[in-house]
Amino acid sequence: MERLLTRRLLQWKTEKDRKPLILKGVRQVGKTHLLKELGRCHFTSCHYFNFEKEPNLRKIFEPDLIPKNILTRLSFHQDRPIHPGEDLVIFDEIQECPSALTSLKYFQEECEDLHLCSAGSLLGLHLSGGSFPVGKVTFEILRPMSFEEFLMANEDKALSFLKNPSLPETVHLHLWEQLLRYWFVGGLPEAISIFCTRECSPA
Repeated sequence: MERLLTRRLLQWKTEKDRKPLILKGVRQVGKTHLLKELGRCHFTSCHYFNFEKEPNLRKIFEPDLIPKNILTRLSFHQDRPIHPGEDLVIFDEIQECPSALTSLKYFQEECEDLHLCSAGSLLGLHLSGGSFPVGKVTFEILRPMSFEEFLMANEDKALSFLKNPSLPETVHLHLWEQLLRYWFVGGLPEAISIFCTRECSPA
């Protein structure tokens, strides 16, 4: 399912003074999926590291926080090279590894070619130890899917009318019915995906 924030991430990808990006948001809102899709569709290769699923990844940041050394150790860990300027690196659940969060500062200063994204849930509540890379990162927030994204997921024919201040009555009634469905289903991507699948299934 397409998310509107993808457009902002593509803008970040081409920025001249690009900084490592931290994508915040509650759990189950689609942060990991969004970043993996970004890597799959818009980069040569995507390298995904989850500090919650693989606690041993934290050891990679213990010897030092020199970016080229970290990339060497990460490449060895996954047994394939990381190419700055071509690949996307994702640090998921970064709140579980404060040293990785601190390293973003040095990636911004010493490895500007690298496209580095991080994702975390409730970052401010989980962090302890380490230092925060103030001014060295770009923040974005992924929220639950909006009504517009709900219509996009449904491939709804009325989507093009959504921002029209003067709607035909039939379109207005249709959008009202869809809005009621959206309120019922909620904005979590998994719930919307299940809803769309059932709506499209033959009776």
